[in-house]
This record gives sequence, structure tokens and C-alpha cells, in this order.
Amino acid sequence: MTIPRRIPRTWPGAVTAALLVLGGPGLSAAAPAVVGDATLKPVPFEALPGFPGPDAAAALDAFRRVCAAPAPALPQPASVAGDPAALSDACAAAGGAVPDAAAFFRDRFDAFRIERPDPGQPGFLTGYFEPELTGSLDPRPDFPTPVLARPDDLVSLGPGETRPGLDPTLRAARATAEGFAPYPDRAAIEDGALGAQARPILWLRDAVDLLVLQVQGSGRVRLPDGRAVRVLYDGRNGRPYTAVAKLIVQEGHLPLEGLTLARWTGWLREHPDVAKRLIRANASYIFFRLAPVEDPALGPPGAANAPLSPGRSLAVDAGLWRYGLPFWLAGALPGAAPGEGGRLVIAADTGSAIVGPARGDLFVGTGAQAGIVAGNLRDAIGFVVLLPKAAPGGSSR
Repeated sequence: MTIPRRIPRTWPGAVTAALLVLGGPGLSAAAPAVVGDATLKPVPFEALPGFPGPDAAAALDAFRRVCAAPAPALPQPASVAGDPAALSDACAAAGGAVPDAAAFFRDRFDAFRIERPDPGQPGFLTGYFEPELTGSLDPRPDFPTPVLARPDDLVSLGPGETRPGLDPTLRAARATAEGFAPYPDRAAIEDGALGAQARPILWLRDAVDLLVLQVQGSGRVRLPDGRAVRVLYDGRNGRPYTAVAKLIVQEGHLPLEGLTLARWTGWLREHPDVAKRLIRANASYIFFRLAPVEDPALGPPGAANAPLSPGRSLAVDAGLWRYGLPFWLAGALPGAAPGEGGRLVIAADTGSAIVGPARGDLFVGTGAQAGIVAGNLRDAIGFVVLLPKAAPGGSSR
């Protein structure tokens, strides 16, 4: 996720974001801003080689999907960069006829290069995907591992939220008759700590498939009758995430070089006793809900509630950046056309490993091939954020 991609990230503490006054459409920004530990430096679009890439219309489609999506289940902090009124104005403009997608982004946004304190440390981009698994709506000998629905006593905590007596680093709580308590960790849940609250919605072939589903945060599951259903993130126990693949490397079971999803999941299946211990070392546990696959060409809804667009939807630090903001990724990307200097993508998701202003996780698609691409995407890359221009008479952040 992704990466743990699809696992909502642990929200950071106070966010430093200076106000940025922008002119109306056609006017340049008046001042830079600071977001997290990075400075935003205004940059003309002409100084971004290749902008907006060979298919700005695809980025516009992804932007429209975020614009049309329902509000996120967990509201973002008011301090995130990207003024909501200005972004709403851009969404309204995108909803009409747009004869030139490239001109739309140039006219409605100003570009800012995200510069870290250490110029030798550029941004970092990883990839995530939607796995395709096999399963059953009923338990069977070949599908014994349950996928659990969100328990009724799970209380998810938004940015900055906490509960009396609860460790503020926990991002969920258990509602009890006496108040709030930490939610059980993975090992306790597997040992039956949820009792009647453990309600399976689906059954998978083994604990490794469940781990892959939980790391990615969603997936498509092929049923025995040939139908496909989508399994969507519906909450987590709020415990810290530990990457099982990292533990495999740290303990010397496999080398980091050449470590792919297929290789480390295969190793877990070949060593079930060690696998159980390593998987339980990841205290984080994800709950799910079922949904139909409405458009096979699109991914599941991200944290912004919009269907993810392969190659165009970006998971960002949602405590710093507002969903819907366009980003220009300056550098070579998977599937890039020859000479393509970057790609225009849209913030539509978040993840527990996606922390910081120049950190992103690109949704690359569905299935095994997408998993290979996602696993190989771990690149230093330049980040440029496009902040919406204020409507005439307004201002934006």
C-alpha cells in the first residue's frame, strides 16, 4: 500500500501551511507557500518539459471523477493546501464543455515546484494496484479464510481526533459500555477477540491472499460461478502498519534485490509457520464491504470516493494536500510514451505509507501485470502541485 496503498494513513500532527493569494484566471500567483517541510516555488508551465503530457484529457477525466464524488468519509483537515472554494470553481468549469484539456489546466491552476529542505532529496513515488483474487461467498475447503465486515463497535478517528484515555497515536477505538478502548490487534482478532462482531462477507484461499487484499486496501474477487465482485476498504483497527515483506528481508529469508509480490507471497506459502508469525506481527487489520464492478476499466473508489483511474490517480498525504489537486510528476513513468517528460495526475487517495509533501503512490491498474508494475515502481521523481486560481474577487490557499 501500496506500499500499503489503500490503508488510510496515520494522520500527522499540526500541518504548517502558509496562505497563498492567487489572482483570478489568467493571473499568476502572488506568493509561494510552505507545506509540511517543503517550500512551494512558483514555476511557469513553459518551464515544465512536456507539460501536460500527451493525453491531458485523461487527467481531466480523472479530475472530473473526483469533482463528482461524494464527500470523503473522514473529512480532511481545514489546513490542507488547496482552497476548497477555488477548487470548486475549477470543478464547475470542468463540468461544462472543455474544448482543450491542456488549456483548462493552464488557465485554472498555477504550478508550484515542491522543494524539500535538502535539494539532494527529490520526491519519492511508488505504485499500487487492485489485486484479482479467487474466493467464495460461503466457506469451502478451498476457501477457508474469512474477509470480515466492519464491526459495529469500531469507531474510526479523523484527523486530530482522539478519545479520552486512548493513546492519541491510535486511529480507531472500540466503543464499550465503559467508554472507549483500543481496538484489538491482528493477532487478537485472528484468535477470536471480536466474537459475534466478526462477520465474514467473503472467503479466500488463504491468509496470504487476505494480507495482499489488506495491504492494497481493495480488490476484485472471482467467484466459483464466474462472477466478479469488488471488495472495498471499510475501516481499520487503527493499529500501526508493519510491512511483512520488509520483515522477510530483515530476517534474511529473502534479499531485497529482486523482491516482487509474487516472490514474497510465494515464500510465505512455502513457510506457513513462519508466515503466520510474520503476518501477525502486522498489528493493523482492515475490514471490508462488497460492491459490484460497475466499470471494469476503472479501479475501486479511493479515499476521495472517486473511482481510481489507472495511471492518473495519485495517493497523497491527505493531511497536507486536498483531494482533487492535480500534480505533475516530472520524470519517466511506467507505460510512458517515448520522450514523455512527466505525467499529469490527480490526488484521489491516501495510504498509511504516504507521508510528506513530496511523496506519492500511483494507482497503476488491476490484476497480476499491474501488480508487477506497481512492485517495480520505487523511483525518485520531481513533484509539482497545481493549485487552483481564485475566482475573480476571491483567494485560494
